[in-house]
Amino acid sequence: MAINTKLVATLLLLLLPLLALFQTCHGETPGIAVYWGQDGREGTLTQACTSGLYSYVIIAFIFEYGGYQPPSVNLAGHCTPSLDNCKFIGPEITTCQNLGVKVLISIGGPFGGIQFLTDPDDAIYLADYIYNNFLGGSAPDRLFGDAVLDGVDFYIERQSSYLADLARHLHEYSTPEQKVYLSAAPQCPFPDLNIGTALNTGLFDYVWIQFYNNPSCQYSSNSQNLIASWITWTWYINARYIFVGLPGSPEAPVSGYATPAQICYEILPYIRRSLHYGGVMIWSRYWDKISSDIIKCVKRSNLIKSVADY
Repeated sequence: MAINTKLVATLLLLLLPLLALFQTCHGETPGIAVYWGQDGREGTLTQACTSGLYSYVIIAFIFEYGGYQPPSVNLAGHCTPSLDNCKFIGPEITTCQNLGVKVLISIGGPFGGIQFLTDPDDAIYLADYIYNNFLGGSAPDRLFGDAVLDGVDFYIERQSSYLADLARHLHEYSTPEQKVYLSAAPQCPFPDLNIGTALNTGLFDYVWIQFYNNPSCQYSSNSQNLIASWITWTWYINARYIFVGLPGSPEAPVSGYATPAQICYEILPYIRRSLHYGGVMIWSRYWDKISSDIIKCVKRSNLIKSVADY
């Protein structure tokens, strides 16, 4: 039976004050996640982490994968993986982790030619490759040397089968000593047609929803559609923490930019009432770097305990 998401969102919106009464502190302070790797002008990974702004940095992208072939990585403007000149990023990853910043590698993105798993065994192949080349496994020539990333992000913008299988196999590599974190960046229309099945596994630690380039659920003249969509997502998706994903500057998205005032006075006072509120995801480090006002108000709002404090 189809879900009437608009009706559900409306009913849940009425319940927000009640839900707020049951909010409890969870294990992590709300933080800021940012994508890094798609613009050489954004500075180094070390600079992003030592800025003190971010709790999570997602390296983008493993932009081609599938068909039992070694996946391809694109780090526009930073290095050229095919020339094996990305090893310098390894110590930068370690620097970030020593500062308490989790660093993940993202698969997908809008630019790859091949992004399709052919069968369940292809998902196993990709999971094994990612584990051995980016996580705690071993491979003869790892892109970032000995650096061990904290997990894998799914930034899927095309329909692909067997992503749930991929998530399960990556999750199986978690150990008590070295957890493999899983994150995802679905589009805000619910359910996400590309990654919805994978999200239903309940294995994802962080879900940063893209509330931009989607007129039906992004910020427009007010926050109503965004908040209604947020409530639907947090009601139906079983994830450890859910983040509101926003563009870092007016030039970053096709549509959906919200000003710092709109974010901090219209959006965050309501969505942060959710039991699973994890913080804010910003696309991307470059756009955030040239327009830092959003970061300032988000970091302030993450320290505020109630709407009355605004």
